[in-house]
Amino acid sequence: MSLINILIVDDREENIVALEALLQRDDIQLFTTTSPNEALKLAWDNQISIALVDVQMPEMDGFELVEMLKSNPRTRDILVLFVTAISKETKYAVKGLGAGAVDYLFKPLDPYITSAKVDSFIQLARSQADLKRKNEELQNYAIVVKNSADIICTVNAETLKIQSINPAVEKITGHVPASLVGQNITSLVSEAESASFREHLVNVIADRTAYGAFECKFETTEKALVWVECRVSYRNQTLFINISDITNQKNYQSELIKSKEAAEYGRKVKENFLANMSHELRTPVNGIIGLSDMLRKTEMNDQQMGMISLLETTSQSLLGVINDVLDISKIEAGKFSIVRAPHDVHGIIKSVYDLLKYKADEKNIEFVLDIASDVPHYIMVDSLRLNQILMNLLSNAIKFTESGFVKLSVKVIQTHLDKYKIQFSVEDSGIGISQDRIDRIFDSFEQAEDDTAAKYGGTGLGLAIVKKLIELKGGELDVSSVPQKGSVFSFTNWYSLVAKPSEVKQNKTSIKDLQPFNNVKVLVAEDNLVNQFMLSKILKDWKIEIELVDSGQKAIDKLIVGDFDLILMDTHMPEMDGYTATKYIRSKLEEPKRSIPIISLSAASFDHEQEAALASGMNDVLAKPFQPYQLHEKMRKFLKVAEEA
Repeated sequence: MSLINILIVDDREENIVALEALLQRDDIQLFTTTSPNEALKLAWDNQISIALVDVQMPEMDGFELVEMLKSNPRTRDILVLFVTAISKETKYAVKGLGAGAVDYLFKPLDPYITSAKVDSFIQLARSQADLKRKNEELQNYAIVVKNSADIICTVNAETLKIQSINPAVEKITGHVPASLVGQNITSLVSEAESASFREHLVNVIADRTAYGAFECKFETTEKALVWVECRVSYRNQTLFINISDITNQKNYQSELIKSKEAAEYGRKVKENFLANMSHELRTPVNGIIGLSDMLRKTEMNDQQMGMISLLETTSQSLLGVINDVLDISKIEAGKFSIVRAPHDVHGIIKSVYDLLKYKADEKNIEFVLDIASDVPHYIMVDSLRLNQILMNLLSNAIKFTESGFVKLSVKVIQTHLDKYKIQFSVEDSGIGISQDRIDRIFDSFEQAEDDTAAKYGGTGLGLAIVKKLIELKGGELDVSSVPQKGSVFSFTNWYSLVAKPSEVKQNKTSIKDLQPFNNVKVLVAEDNLVNQFMLSKILKDWKIEIELVDSGQKAIDKLIVGDFDLILMDTHMPEMDGYTATKYIRSKLEEPKRSIPIISLSAASFDHEQEAALASGMNDVLAKPFQPYQLHEKMRKFLKVAEEA
């Protein structure tokens, strides 16, 4: 509890001592003086609440002192009690009260009366202080409400009529505040949302909730609509409503939604484009590889065999470029996954080294492989992606090195329990990269110099794929390079040590050993003429009777009138695609045709396309380009199941 300051003014010291003895208590603080002038200063400096003032004093009497206190705004609210020994005549009482006093104490002082009166005035002083504080708070709130950017109003809970409203309503809706007092609050709301707005208010009243919030649209004087957020409180039959203009936020949200929808649409367009591009590029490559394989089986001279080998090499090179573009697209679309399994890392490294050594030998470059003795053999690793990273880094090093060496070093740089941090480094003595171009070489389609592609070829995707793959695997990539002296590309990652996996017997059946099928009839739905020819030749070599169609609808028509043991279904075809045709077969045809095995021969490289093929009802997917033995394996599996069934 705060102290109440009391001022005692009397020209006689013994009177002051007597009053102090009567008034001494813990909740008050006494200030005393025998000088009226000093009394004025004490009152100014100490927030005096009550003053006990002697009437008869030299220099300045009590009446004059009180008049001066009341004339000053800082001291005018002091409660003054005159302490006097002069006559109790009415004229003196009137003079004292007229000067600003609130009561009299007559000498000699009665202790009980004095204590009782002072106590009552202390309570009055406390009430006045509280009232003053609350008034100041109300004034501050009034300033806040008046200057608020939000509409703040009070509404009668029974009639929903506005009792008070601040000036912000004019800025937001155009309505003058005074014109809205007495009007129904729903008059501000757009006609379409009036009923909903009223329901929200009724719910707040019915539930007696301390707070409710909702959004709606207000209508301006110019018939424009503005989005607002209403926050409603209910108390004593009154609704207190704070209304914020959220039109800008809503417009921003709308733009974000449109941007998201546009991005989603763009992503789908990109995915469809990449799916179609994958199909359109991989399908002819599949044909080239298949025809090359067929030609190799015919009688040819050495020159022709050499040309076939070049054709196969060119096809594989083209397929590599296509795969690079698709890999980048998958990574950027977030549809690329890392699949770790137990593998011999020494074997992976050695196979990459063996594959690229002939390229180094062709350029007369020393190709060095250095695997530290403490590098473990069997670890959890995505062998395909590690192979891809090493192939890209080493191919680049060989391509950009005219003389000298390329070195692949592998070493352990840290261990923890069964985990090994392994560093792979590819060092070369090639053309190097300037410091200002190092960051750019990891961007898609970027190369170290503007004329690099013209001099050395390439798409500029290799290092971009390497960087993204290493990041996806949780590794770190470092590059150091000096122009005309060489570069070092190093990447490190943690790998878990595993036991040697059990050996799986590999199927090494050669194409010549593929057994023919007996009494088998296959329906082939494929729109590409080269692939039709290739599939026809392969299947006829296996003694299979075939029917060829070039659309999903024709496949359905053939199946309705004829019997087949299996369908090879391309996914992308005109008129009706393979997905739709398969769904129709699975849902519309009767058994046993409804359950006929269907293998998708798709050039799709995206996981979601393969998932879509299986979801449509296809039994398996064989991605183009494929080898004949892969097709033979899948057909044998499903035809065997059909025979057993």
